[in-house]
Amino acid sequence: MGVYAVSQGQGEASRLVEIDTSQNNVFLAITAATSLAFFAMVGLEDSVNMAEECKEPSRIFPRALLLGMGIAAAIYVIVAVLSSMLVSADDLAAAKSDALFRVLQAGAPGFPLGIFAAIGLLAVINSALSNMLMASRLLYGMANERIIPRQFGTVHPTRRTPWVSIVFTSAIAFVLVTTADITLLGGTTALLLLAVFTVVNIAVLVLRREPADHDHFVAPTWAPVLGVLLCGFLATPLSGRPLQQFVVAGILLVVGAALWVVNRLIVGKVEFDPSKLGKD
Repeated sequence: MGVYAVSQGQGEASRLVEIDTSQNNVFLAITAATSLAFFAMVGLEDSVNMAEECKEPSRIFPRALLLGMGIAAAIYVIVAVLSSMLVSADDLAAAKSDALFRVLQAGAPGFPLGIFAAIGLLAVINSALSNMLMASRLLYGMANERIIPRQFGTVHPTRRTPWVSIVFTSAIAFVLVTTADITLLGGTTALLLLAVFTVVNIAVLVLRREPADHDHFVAPTWAPVLGVLLCGFLATPLSGRPLQQFVVAGILLVVGAALWVVNRLIVGKVEFDPSKLGKD
């Protein structure tokens, strides 16, 4: 609808090159927006769990992941450009959660907003469901590796799903959604992912020193180095990120650390045996 509206002469293209130099922290504003926009990529990293189902994961999965990220990024850039052309930045900022409604009203005044809201709701539910599924499976794997209490690795006798992990992650999500602002949760999620991606990129540089006797994907050296610098910077207060996000992230990390401590005190250090995966 935005493309159609712009093709009919609506919108103001000059807004795309306007920069308000009266602001004192333009750089921080840009980096804060970038770190928040990183939330758009949440979920793509979950697809790593599906790599083992590829016939040639070292060839197929990197190509599919990078292509998917490129398509998603392109769509978001197009939406941002069209939105800025049809509605001024001040109006978009004032609209907050209703920003896309403003764009829709400007580009297609007669379109029923209820239908658009339903489409958006289904999209959010789909993304949330996929992330919740992966979160429970992550706890299941950590329990089998004895990183957290083994009860989280308990599977349902008939459905064979990790029901304890599902209940636990669902409870955490319910508490967070009902007690915290959704914008704060989105920013905190992006913060934690940026921190994880920083560590992952460092791990790539460290692990590539070890020889592997199987076919595997090798990233160019500049990619993980750039990933460490960019993700590391965006995960710090220097990027303009609100301090409240660090508080919420800290609380979640404390909960995870507490589970690890409890498990360590109860069972001690246990070596992971892959042959026992899923049998508890």
